[in-house]
Amino acid sequence: MRANDQLLLGAMSDGQPLGQLLRLANRHGLVAGATGTGKTVTLQRLAEAFSDAGVAVFAADIKGDLCGLAAAGNPQGKIAERIAGMPWLGHQPKAYPVTLWDVAGQSGHPLRTTLSEMGPLLLGALLELTDSQQAALYAAFKVADREGLLLLDLKDLKALLNHLKEHPELLGEDSALFTSTSSQALLRRLATLEQQGAEALFGEPALQLEDILRPGADGRGAIHLLDASRLVHEAPKVYATFLLWLLAELFEQLPERGDADKPLLALFFDEAHLLFADTPKALQERLEQVVRLIRSKGVGVFFVTQSPADLPDAVLAQLGLRIQHGLRAFTAKEQKALRAVADGFRPNPAFDSLTVLTELGIGEALVGTLEEKGTPAMVQRVAIAPPQSRIGPLSEAERQALLRQSALQGRYEKAIDRESAYELLTARAQQGEEQQPQAAGAGSDLGAMAGELLGGFAGQVMKTAMRQAANQLGRQLVRGVLGSLLGGKRR
Repeated sequence: MRANDQLLLGAMSDGQPLGQLLRLANRHGLVAGATGTGKTVTLQRLAEAFSDAGVAVFAADIKGDLCGLAAAGNPQGKIAERIAGMPWLGHQPKAYPVTLWDVAGQSGHPLRTTLSEMGPLLLGALLELTDSQQAALYAAFKVADREGLLLLDLKDLKALLNHLKEHPELLGEDSALFTSTSSQALLRRLATLEQQGAEALFGEPALQLEDILRPGADGRGAIHLLDASRLVHEAPKVYATFLLWLLAELFEQLPERGDADKPLLALFFDEAHLLFADTPKALQERLEQVVRLIRSKGVGVFFVTQSPADLPDAVLAQLGLRIQHGLRAFTAKEQKALRAVADGFRPNPAFDSLTVLTELGIGEALVGTLEEKGTPAMVQRVAIAPPQSRIGPLSEAERQALLRQSALQGRYEKAIDRESAYELLTARAQQGEEQQPQAAGAGSDLGAMAGELLGGFAGQVMKTAMRQAANQLGRQLVRGVLGSLLGGKRR
C-alpha cells in the first residue's frame, strides 16, 4: 500500500493514484463528510496505510465496525469493481495487528489513567466546573502534592475534599479558594461522574505509552482501537477528556524527533466536535498549542467529523491533509458553510469544488494533499481505495479470540489499588480516634485519685475539673497527632 513513500489514498478522475507523502503525514489531517458518505471506510484505509508503513495507530471506534481491521476482507460487488480499476493498488485481503481497548473493560483491555496524571485542568473540564470550583480543585491538588497524597482514583479525591473541609488550615494561603460551597459542588460533580460509569477510567495500572508505540510482531504498526460505541453516547465528556489527556501525555513524554521519514504515531479522533464543545478557553488554547507543536514529536493528529466548521479555525489552519466527503446544504446557513469548505481547498481549474461537494457519491471525496515543500496541492476528486481488511465489525466470538491472543493479555485486566490518598487519610483518622479514648481514660484515673484523696464535695468538684481538663488534653492530643502526620514530608 506504499508507493514512493506515500500513503496511497485512491484514484483521481484520470485513474492515476493520489497519495500523501509519508514524511508530511505528521502535518495532521481532516476526514469530514455527512453521515453515510464513507468517512469510516476512509479512516480504515488510512489506518491500514499507516500500519503497513510501520506507524502505530490509535483510533476511536465510534460505531463498532472499525474493528474489522483485525480480519481479512472479502471484496465483492462494487468494492471488487473499484479494486479492479486500481491495478497499481496491489490489493491483498489481509488482517492487521489490532489491540482492543474499552474503558469499561468489557470489549477490550481496560483503559485507565490516574487523576494525578490527568491534572486539574482536564479534570475541571470533565466535571464542567465554574471558575470558583476550578480554583478550589487547583487548591486541593496543590495540597495533595505538598502532603504527598497520591490521587489515583475518584475515592482518593473525595477523601481529600472531605479532609480539607475538616482541616482548612492545610490550605494555607489558598484557604479562601476552598469554600464549603465549592467543596460540596465538587463532591456532587464527582458523584455524577460515577453515575456515568467514569469511575472505571481512573486507577491503576494506567495506560503505558510504550504499549501503544510498540510495533507488531511482523514489523507493521500496531493499531489500537478504543471501543467508544457506548461511551460517546453515555458519557461524551469522558470520551473527549480521555483523548485530550492522551494527546497531552504524548506531547509531554515524547522527545523531539525533528524531520523524519515517517511519523511515530497517528491519532484519529472521531466525533472531533466533542473535543471542543463547551471547552474552557484555557483548555482550548492549550489544545491548539499542543496540536501545533506535537508534530515535531512525530505524532500526526487526524480529526474525523461531519463538517470542518466543527473545529476551531486555529486548529483547522494546521491540518495539511484534507479529505472531504459529500455534504448536503438545505438551509442558508448550511450553504454558507459549504462555500467555506470549498474555499478551504486550493482551486483546481478542471472543476468547481462547490458544485462537486454536493455531487460526490459514497466513497468519493475532494482531497487536498501537501506538495513536496509542504505547500497545499490542488484539490482532486478522488475515489477512495477500498481497505484490505474487512468492512464491518467483528463478531463477539472474534473479539474475544483477539483479546485472548493479545500480547497485552493479563497486563491491564486486574486493577491495582495501592496506598494513596484514601488509604493514608483513612489511617490518619483512625489513629486520631484511637488517641482520644486513651486521653479520656487517663483523665478518669486522675479524677478518681483526686476523689479518694479529697473526699466529699471538694473531691467531687476536683474530679469534675480534672475530667474536663483531661478531655481537653485528649482533644489537643488528637489534634497534635493529626497535625504532625499531615505536616510530614512528602514521600
